[in-house]
This record gives sequence, C-alpha cells and structure tokens, in this order.
Amino acid sequence: MALALWKNFLQITMKRILQQRRLSLYNGAHGYEEELIKKKLQQFSGGSVNLVKEDNGIAILTLNNPKLMNAFTGTMMVELQERVTELENWKDGKGLIIHGAGNTFCSGSDLNVVKEISNSQDGMNMCMFMQNTLTRLMSLLCRLPLISVALVQGKAFGGGAELTTACDFRLMTPGSEIRFVHKRMGLVPGWGGGARLVRLVGSGAALQLLAGAERVGPERALALGLAELALPSADEAAALAEARAWLSQYTDGPAAVVRAAKKVVTAARELPLEDALRTEKGIFGTVWGGPANLEALVRRPKHK
Repeated sequence: MALALWKNFLQITMKRILQQRRLSLYNGAHGYEEELIKKKLQQFSGGSVNLVKEDNGIAILTLNNPKLMNAFTGTMMVELQERVTELENWKDGKGLIIHGAGNTFCSGSDLNVVKEISNSQDGMNMCMFMQNTLTRLMSLLCRLPLISVALVQGKAFGGGAELTTACDFRLMTPGSEIRFVHKRMGLVPGWGGGARLVRLVGSGAALQLLAGAERVGPERALALGLAELALPSADEAAALAEARAWLSQYTDGPAAVVRAAKKVVTAARELPLEDALRTEKGIFGTVWGGPANLEALVRRPKHK
C-alpha cells in the first residue's frame, strides 16, 4: 500500500513538472500568435507529412513532396506540427523514423513560400513556429519520449539538415549528404539547427559547416559524430528496412521502460545536473515495482 502511494505521488509530481515544461518555446509575450501564423502558412499548399504507427511501437514519418525534393510548403509545416501532436498522444510508441519520399530527405523550405514571406516579421513567425515544433519533437518536455532516427537518403539541405539535428540519431545511405546551405541564401539556421549542431559536433566543426556551407557525406558525418551509421543500401525501401532493424535493437522491450530511458537521457542533456538528478529519481519511481520490473525479478535474468 505504501509503495503504491509513493509511486502515485511520484507520478503526480513528475506530471506537474512536465506540464510546466510543456510551455511553448515562444508565446504571446514574444509576439508569437500561433493561430495567425498557421493561417498564413496554410495559404501555401502542396505536399504532405504522413505518419504510420506500427504495432512494434515504431512510427514512420514521411516528408512527401518529391517534386520539390520534399521541401516544406506552408501546409507541410502545419502538418508536421499536427503529426508531432499525434505522436505525443501515442502512449504505446517507442521509436520514430523520419525520412523523405522519392529517395531523398528534404531540401529545406519551398522557395515559393520563402519568396512570399520574405519580409522580416513573416520570417520570424515561421522561425518561431518551426522552432517550437522541432523542440517538441526532440525535447524532454517529455510528451514525446520516443527514440528518433533521421534516415538521410539523398540530400538533407538547409531546413532539412536542421530537421536531422532534432532527432536522436542520424543514419545515412550511400551518396547521401547533409549540408547547411543557409549561407548561400544569405541566412543562418532559424529552426534551431545551429544550436543543436553545436551540441552534436562542437563549436569549431559547427562553424566550419555553417560558414563553409560544406557538404557532409556519410564518412565525414561519422567522423564528426553527426551520424551514427552508414547504411549499406541506397535503395529507398531497403534502407528503410535497415533503419527499422537498427532502431529495433533500442526499442525492444516494454514501452514504459524504453520511454523512461529516453526521458532520463533527455533530462541529462537539457537540465542542470541537480534538476536532472531529481528528474531521474522521479522517472525511476515510475518503473520501480512496475510490470516489467516485477516480471524481470521473477525471471531472475543472468547478465552476461
């Protein structure tokens, strides 16, 4: 009885902490009016963002605008936010693979959209909208504790390169490349990719990639720590199967345990040490004495 009450207390405490942290990166105090921004973006249609949730707990999110190398139109930006919300509500989810249709990842923003919102305010609104969405995709703020993989086939340019940095892992196929081409457009990253890139590869390498708009293939990405694996197949379907198999080794097991592991790691990355330790304690309390823990005790597994 006491253990059950203690677990309930921890769960309530964790829920309150996470609710506080679910606030948007930007809000009205920053001049961010989300519904107005969405209405503006929805004027620029084309493509889609599709989501399939599989029985094994892995979801496949597909950027589908192959005629434009899967560049984000306005409606695709809004759809991405909707898919993230759908994933946040998927309690049985454990993993996520993001890839592009037509054997390429994403070439960033649709230039037709960029031209139409080229004034500073519209650009800032789009920036805040996409930062909010990608922060929700990767952040503890723990509504989306899925282990995420960007499957980079073909080109991941500009905003597409930024999207890869919002995932836990990046897998690259032969001939693929990640390139922060923003400098060629007279820009810098605006979807949070610059800050995330520094955390991934360090400030020196990040400055080289941004200031040089350098092409990063699989071999260099592995050396930089920007990618975890170079897949053997360039075929779209085969590469997706390889990515699914690679991710499955980390999503195998009960959803509650896999999601808890992701939460612990994300808390350590995002929070000061003392806060991360307290968060880890709370997460530990949600699985201690849980079904997976009790089943393991009955099995008495031997660790080799």
